[in-house]
Amino acid sequence: MILYLHGFRSSPQSFKARLLAERLTALGRGAEWCCPLLPVSPFDTIALAEALVAQAKPAQVTLIGSSLGGFFATHLAEKHGWPAILLNPAVVPQRDLSGYLGEQPRYSGGGSIVVEPRHLDELRALAVTSVTRPERYYLFAATGDEVLDYREMLAHYPGARTKLIDGSDHSISEFPQYVDDVLAFCDEAAAGRFAAPGAADARRNDATRN
Repeated sequence: MILYLHGFRSSPQSFKARLLAERLTALGRGAEWCCPLLPVSPFDTIALAEALVAQAKPAQVTLIGSSLGGFFATHLAEKHGWPAILLNPAVVPQRDLSGYLGEQPRYSGGGSIVVEPRHLDELRALAVTSVTRPERYYLFAATGDEVLDYREMLAHYPGARTKLIDGSDHSISEFPQYVDDVLAFCDEAAAGRFAAPGAADARRNDATRN
C-alpha cells in the first residue's frame, strides 16, 4: 500500500498525487495507491490514515507526504515503523500555519477548510522532536522552496536518504523526473529493506502460527 498524504489546502487532485496515481495505473499497480482527502483536524487525519491501513490490511505500507502531509507521514512513520518519502515536508507547521486561522480555500479540488486554534494545538501534540532510524526516510528538499525552509528539513532528518534539489519550488514543479526514484523507494520498502530489526523474524513466526 502506498499512502499519499497531501499538503495544507491541497487534495487528491494535486499535481504530484495525480502524476503518481497515473504512473502506478500505467504499471498495472493502481490497487496499491491510496490518496484520501484529509480532514482539517490533524488528529482526524492521523485517525483516517490508520483506519485506511487497518481496513486494507496490506503486507507493507509506504507513506508519501507532501508539505504538511510530510509532517503527518513522519508522525506515522515513528509510531508504526512505516517507511516514508517526504516532499518538502513541513517541520514546524504549528508555527507556519498560525497566520492561516479561519476559512481558507483549497488550492485544488475546490471548496475550503476552516482552521481553528485547536488545530494548532493538535499539531503540537503530534510533533516528532527527533526521528529514529533515518534510513526509513527519503527526503526531497528544494532549495528554492518559497514556502518552507529547506535547511529546517535537512536539520530535522539527519542521516536520511536525501535528494537536495537545487532551486525548484515548494510544489517541486519538475516532479515528473523524480517519479521513478519515488517508486523505486516504495519497491525497496515492499521488499522489506527498511523493516525494523527482528520484524522479518516476527512475520515468519506469525506465518508459522497461522
